[in-house]
Amino acid sequence: MSDAQRLVRTGSDIDFSDLKAVIFNATLKHPDEPSHTDTLLDVVAKIFATQNVGVKRHRLSAYDLPPGVYSDMTEHGWKKDDWPKLSPDVFEADIVILGTPIWLGEKSSIAQAFIEKLYAHSGETNDKGQYAFYGKVGGCVITGNEDGIKHVAMGVLYSMSHVGLTIPPQADCGWIGEAGPGASYGDTQEDGNRTGFDNTFTQRNTTFMAFNLLHAARMLKDNGGYPAVGNVRKEWDDGCKPGWPNPEHR
Repeated sequence: MSDAQRLVRTGSDIDFSDLKAVIFNATLKHPDEPSHTDTLLDVVAKIFATQNVGVKRHRLSAYDLPPGVYSDMTEHGWKKDDWPKLSPDVFEADIVILGTPIWLGEKSSIAQAFIEKLYAHSGETNDKGQYAFYGKVGGCVITGNEDGIKHVAMGVLYSMSHVGLTIPPQADCGWIGEAGPGASYGDTQEDGNRTGFDNTFTQRNTTFMAFNLLHAARMLKDNGGYPAVGNVRKEWDDGCKPGWPNPEHR
């Protein structure tokens, strides 16, 4: 039995094989350095692999993401913006996951830059006239040596929801060690064991998150996303106000 098979055993007969996921790691480390956040994201990728889900992964520190909330900041004075290389993977995916370490109780600066890049598309619409990220689901993975998993997840998941992604139940997971300097997730200990690998809380929440993302993506894809009723931008731009209890517009 492979590691991935040992990792997840389910009796489900649900077919997830047509789903696509994209995973972004917002570690501050150089692309050539090992990342503890990547180590936990590996678990999510393995769970998806057991379900035959296509996965793409990106280390955001390998790209130039200048500040700003436009989809291509070279049109606003910056010499380089790699977001146009990355954004197609978001639009092609059914599942979008952001992994980030905790620094000073917050998500990393690169994670914030990623969220701002998502926001750059907040005015775009799909072929139904809904906001562009409708029909996709979002989740987050968090690591660190200080408290703040729920605080960071709160901000990340709200931001994803605000730009149109669907957030299923328990769409976050993470691992934090003892407060202060010390071993991080996946570090090899003196006895040869890997830090955090035996943490049942992290194992459970990571598995719940992965499968809840899959289930939500499955339901949305099978139903063609959300019905275009009461959530179409152009109808409001045209002054129709569909669904609003206004006697002037019947």
